[in-house]
Amino acid sequence: MSDLKLRDRDAIVTKEGLIFRVFGYSHPSDSYICDAEYAPASIFKSDNPKAFRNKGHSVFYKFYEDEGWQLVHDRFPRYLVFHEMLQRNIVGVSHNDIVKVRKPEAALKKLIFRKPRDKLETAMQDVLGLVTEHSGLHFDNFGVFGSMLHNFHHPDFSDVDLTIYGREKTARLRTTLQKLYEDGSFPLTNEFATAKSLRGKSWRFRNLNPKEFVWHQRRKMIYSLFSDEKSGRIIKVEFEPVKDWVEITSDYDPETRIVQKGWARMLCVIVEASDAPFIPSVYSVKPLEILCGKDAGEVTRVVSYMEEFRLQANRGEKVYVEGNLEEVITSKGHFHQVALTYCARYYEQVLKVAF
Repeated sequence: MSDLKLRDRDAIVTKEGLIFRVFGYSHPSDSYICDAEYAPASIFKSDNPKAFRNKGHSVFYKFYEDEGWQLVHDRFPRYLVFHEMLQRNIVGVSHNDIVKVRKPEAALKKLIFRKPRDKLETAMQDVLGLVTEHSGLHFDNFGVFGSMLHNFHHPDFSDVDLTIYGREKTARLRTTLQKLYEDGSFPLTNEFATAKSLRGKSWRFRNLNPKEFVWHQRRKMIYSLFSDEKSGRIIKVEFEPVKDWVEITSDYDPETRIVQKGWARMLCVIVEASDAPFIPSVYSVKPLEILCGKDAGEVTRVVSYMEEFRLQANRGEKVYVEGNLEEVITSKGHFHQVALTYCARYYEQVLKVAF
């Protein structure tokens, strides 16, 4: 499958039945950088009650936190690929190891034009019908990921996870969702309208408190609750922005090096944020005050691989940033950035509006 073209949120299945999610848009020429998402019970079992997935007679488990990385590192090192820019191995799948792919937009087409087989599929169709009717968007602008993509969703417990393709369509969707939320007469509401969404959850972020988190999440508009009269339950609905094919360019360059320069804490202003809806989320910034980091004053952008900081700030806003300071050295020069990503100090990282 060397000629296969994949993008963020597309799924890869290997011969062992491991399911990986393609991560972002910049990859080595012979492989895809991925997150490990699910594994069959023959390979991995979890005590986490949220991890169980059932597909007929087959059982799968979802990975949480670093479980997928640990499994790959310990038992399946073939799914570590060398990242030339970082000069280290990261989770990924070689083109030659891809047995099957599942694309969200193709899966949705199958689900949307057939008679629903369960309550969750019915709810998904109802959500899309409501959103497309009020936004002018088309079913072709969406996809489905998560357990519904792999056909092991649970009708009574699973969420509805949808992709939305393209910057302009994402903006239109967010505007439509805001209007639906504010109207109050529709069965779709903002998941973060109140702090109830965090009730019962442990909090681990050190520089972002629950109140701040809810405030930021609320204005993103892409997290919804669907009050489904047919099933009698409240269903979480997420709209995940993904780039259209014409918007994708690869930043992967085997000759470029990303050098770790320590830790940075700083106040800055957002100069440009057109890639904020996507993963990675990229924010061009201008430093205002350096609190930590020898070279932080030269930072020109913040790059977040963490979903918590997607759509976190808008152009012109003053923000507080804390994370990994990196120097990017290319054939044409160099620049500094702050990267928010998986690391030992994961929960110290933050990007938030500074009031």
